[in-house]
Amino acid sequence: MVYPEIYPNVKGLIFDLDGTLADSIPTHIYCWHQACNSFGYKFKEEMLEEMTGMPTRTFAEYIKRDSGCNLSVEDIMTLKQDQFYRLAHTIKPFKKMFDFVISNHGKIPMSIGTGGSKRSASLILQAIGLREYFNIVVTSDDVIKHKPEPDTFLKCAELMNVAPGFCQVFEDGKPGMDAARAGGMMVTDVRVFY
Repeated sequence: MVYPEIYPNVKGLIFDLDGTLADSIPTHIYCWHQACNSFGYKFKEEMLEEMTGMPTRTFAEYIKRDSGCNLSVEDIMTLKQDQFYRLAHTIKPFKKMFDFVISNHGKIPMSIGTGGSKRSASLILQAIGLREYFNIVVTSDDVIKHKPEPDTFLKCAELMNVAPGFCQVFEDGKPGMDAARAGGMMVTDVRVFY
């Protein structure tokens, strides 16, 4: 079995949350379908491939443009988020990544860099049993530019007091991997550990 490894010279670990530590993508997909069905739009699951890691607002803006509906972006976001907040407690961790975090806790600085909101991140970390393991959680509420821009991960590095070049980012989405590389960080694609 393959487990994650820390690269040589790494002094800080940064984890994406959805699809990296938490098996939450199926829940997000379900909630988007439910939200979009309520105003007669069919959610396009292929959006996730190119937009994974981006904030809910980015998805909602795309859906508003594509659907031509009369709802505001905020209304679309609320429809989806209400569903998600109701179901977040059912989300499970990815076992290998969960074990990896536990085994490195207290040994090396670690942080979360997510495109999700502060509330969403808090609910997910609670559900997967990792809330107490991360003092640093950077969300879409904490930066102006989101993945694939490097700002989320650069903020994590700053708060960990680790230079970006010594950070290793664990990601499942292309925008997040691009963000890490743009920030001069090492990247691990966690999909091989599922």
